[in-house]
Amino acid sequence: MLKPFEKIVFIKDTNAVKADLTRHYAGIFSKYVRPLIEDRKVFVVQAADLGIYGEGLVIKIWPNNIYYANVKEEDIAEIVERSIVGDEVVDRLAFSPDAKQVRVVLRNCGVIDPEEIDEYLARDGYAAVEKVLSSMSPEDVIEELKKSGLRGRGGGGFPTWMKWNFARNVQSDQKYIICNADEGDPGAYMDRSVLEGDPHSVIEGMIVGGYAIGASKGYFYIRAEYPLAIERVQRAIDQAYEYGLLGEDILGSGFSFDLEIRLGAGAFVCGEETALIASIEGKRGTPRPRPPYPSIKGLWGKPTVINNVETLANVPVILSRGGDWFSTIGTETSKGTKVFALTGKVRNSGLIEVPMGTTLREIVMKVGGGVVGGKKIKAVQTGGPSGGVIPENLLDTPVDYENLRRLGSIMGSGGMIVMNEEDCMVDIAKFYLKFCVDESCGKCAPCRIGGYQLLGLLEKITMGEGEEEDLEKISLICQAMQKASLCGLGQTAPNPVISTMRYFREEYEEHVKEKMCRSGKCKRLIRYEIIQEKCVRCGMCYINCPVEAITGSKAKGFVIQQDKCVKCGKCYEVCKFGAILIGSKEPVEHRI
Repeated sequence: MLKPFEKIVFIKDTNAVKADLTRHYAGIFSKYVRPLIEDRKVFVVQAADLGIYGEGLVIKIWPNNIYYANVKEEDIAEIVERSIVGDEVVDRLAFSPDAKQVRVVLRNCGVIDPEEIDEYLARDGYAAVEKVLSSMSPEDVIEELKKSGLRGRGGGGFPTWMKWNFARNVQSDQKYIICNADEGDPGAYMDRSVLEGDPHSVIEGMIVGGYAIGASKGYFYIRAEYPLAIERVQRAIDQAYEYGLLGEDILGSGFSFDLEIRLGAGAFVCGEETALIASIEGKRGTPRPRPPYPSIKGLWGKPTVINNVETLANVPVILSRGGDWFSTIGTETSKGTKVFALTGKVRNSGLIEVPMGTTLREIVMKVGGGVVGGKKIKAVQTGGPSGGVIPENLLDTPVDYENLRRLGSIMGSGGMIVMNEEDCMVDIAKFYLKFCVDESCGKCAPCRIGGYQLLGLLEKITMGEGEEEDLEKISLICQAMQKASLCGLGQTAPNPVISTMRYFREEYEEHVKEKMCRSGKCKRLIRYEIIQEKCVRCGMCYINCPVEAITGSKAKGFVIQQDKCVKCGKCYEVCKFGAILIGSKEPVEHRI
């Protein structure tokens, strides 16, 4: 048997989009330690993700857990001499990763080669399967999950142990477990990254789940738009069969379990459990009324448990380290960590994992590095197109299921988009609603008709044709959709509208009453004005206006005639002195 490596070096260029620079530096580092590599004392890894962003070349040395950031090529020789050959720390390069992040789900992502089962095994992979099949009953497994407090990470937050227990108690000749990897939220890539970076952890979670509920068959339901995830999951499944971890009589326990992949065609509604089941069965992916719930009557009429990728990736850790350990992370009602795709107007966008209870402000300012460009943060949107918009004054709220619901948002699968002062809340609500209208299956009238009418009213307002009674109509339609829609898509589609009207109603009223968009995003409502105190009367705006909407002279000054202005923005572009005001925004200083 090969001896384990004494040290593993993880290398990642955190500024580069492509892997070319990481590969380049990994090659340089490998040259310095070639004899140690050949003697299996050191192993150099090109990491896909270290949870650190915008810090140049980052090097992590394991098991010492030494981090170096902003490393230059000329620093590598010193790092090798002092930290690889020796055990010293190069203080001037030392870096402390953000303590706010705690990696449970992402524990292996960027650390192991996802295409090699041996690397997963080396980090206690499939230890939970071995423990469960050798010394635990299905009831013991469910009890351990109950202790952990794990709740579904797909958005609903239903207790995982309870869902498994329902299916366990149903008598049936066949049961199924399904991994829901139909992640379709705009800007979300949490589940996809786990499947691409650590597929075996999800497979292990499914094996444990199959044993707990008495299922002998499992399915991955993955979007066809994720070819790398599909490829790596299939490779991992093949390797698990080869090692006797899938198939007949796993590890001589008498338990048999098979896995295969089903591809989704990209319908957002198929993230809903009953629509997903219909899709696997070869039917049109539309939801059905519940009850009966899938845990009682699901795939082909048999008891079925559906968990999302992140939920299943937590299971092996919980069974290996114990439910009591997991329950020490998070809040009283929301245990563990949550993976978020942090995007938008934030300095360090990327995939993060933080304990439940971390505040939104801590996530944006400490983990994300604050808002890009020095702008003021305006709001954070959580939960994808079905989530809500949370204003800046509420960002000290701890993130958990109950708090987000109280604020009019949801956890969702983990999308988190940061918005600054230049974002229009009416336009944001319209964007998300349009997505939901496009993705509606059309089966129920509240979603099909209500969503379309709601979108029409928002478009009317952003075009400058809104009336005050439209705001009341919007509220009534939102209530009807929430109460009467068949599935979660229609019930939560109004959330962005409701939350923006709740926290930013003044913007809706400005659009309707003053025909003005303060951010300048709604083109028909943009209003350009010349600030006389800043105008130096150079005449550039006057000369460049294509419709002669600017009148005056260098002697008397210039004025924009609003009835003639076509909102082309040419005056704003050519003014070098920040004398043009857009809407109610302060003028932006131009860079010459």
